Amino acid sequence: MSELTFEQMLEESLKTIHAGEVVTGTVIDVKPDEIILNIGYKSDGILSKNEYTNDSSVDLTTVAKVGDTMEVKILKVNDGEGQVLLTYKRLAADRGSKRIEEAYNNKEVLTAQVAQVLDGGLSVIVEEVRIFIPASLVSDTYEKDLTKYAGQEIEFVISEYNPKRRRYIGDRRQLVAAKKAELQKELFERIKEGDIVEGVVKNVTDFGAFIDLGGADGLLHISEMSWGRVEHPKKMFKVGDKLSVLIKEISGSKIALSLKFDDANPWKDAASKYAVGNIVTGRVARMTDFGAFVELEPGVDALLHVSQIAKEHVEKPSDVLSVGDEVTAKIVDFNEADRKISLSIKATFAPDPAEEKAEDSDADVVSVDIDAVIAAEAAEEE
Repeated sequence: MSELTFEQMLEESLKTIHAGEVVTGTVIDVKPDEIILNIGYKSDGILSKNEYTNDSSVDLTTVAKVGDTMEVKILKVNDGEGQVLLTYKRLAADRGSKRIEEAYNNKEVLTAQVAQVLDGGLSVIVEEVRIFIPASLVSDTYEKDLTKYAGQEIEFVISEYNPKRRRYIGDRRQLVAAKKAELQKELFERIKEGDIVEGVVKNVTDFGAFIDLGGADGLLHISEMSWGRVEHPKKMFKVGDKLSVLIKEISGSKIALSLKFDDANPWKDAASKYAVGNIVTGRVARMTDFGAFVELEPGVDALLHVSQIAKEHVEKPSDVLSVGDEVTAKIVDFNEADRKISLSIKATFAPDPAEEKAEDSDADVVSVDIDAVIAAEAAEEE
């Protein structure tokens, strides 16, 4: 038997490899877009950046160094130039697919960074497996703009696993809904009517504002925003404002809120401030054909009947008054139970005996039903 040549001995010492085989190699050179590995074969293995990761921004010199060992899969034994082409990402994807399968079967909650915001949803990568989360499964409410999720770490579960079609679907919505349900339960166990709680303005509408109480939203109706008159909720609040609100009523899952705190109730000391005979000053808030409503302070309006605006006859309040005018008048009627106050400018003048009889006949006119007037105004606005 003839002796083997050195080349033959070297050839026999080198293992044979096949496409699809998983081997371990040692890094002998690293470039930004290529890693060279000794895989114990007559040719070194070439691992390009495209076969290392799906992230095109990666510099391979930052992820590997000479002397590192890596497990890779043979992509091609000979690329036509005698080189062995390797892949790392496909091996990782195979293992990642098994990882996703386990998570799918066990209903495991996964965490990953959003790699891409797409028109129809979000894309995340778990162990080189790309998972798509449709927009409808991102949250429990519709979100038109998903860009806020770019780069964020999010939690989700796998709702569809189909490795043959490489279809992996994630679902974040059910986790968000479950978390909200838990927070809502905790909130309702903690709060009761009469409590003052902290909240954040979530949405502002024509009729009020929705306040996030940390588990459920409460409605702050326009009528509960102030003891005074509110022109429009959007002039009072904006989304993101933090508020301390009073829980006025809890009805099932609905929470009614208020900012009309008792200690700020303008009617609290009204009996002494607005006793009959007192002289007060206020501003004309609005007018009707039969009189003007004068705001004495936020939350306290009084009626100045047309017959009490001046000593002389006044046809319409707008003939002598305008909204915003400051007026000084005497309290001629105070009804705390119904929160009604009647004013008279005429009564601030020295009485004229010749007119006393006419004034007596006007007395009944002054005690107009203010609630009925306000109700009529509201009906007209609707």
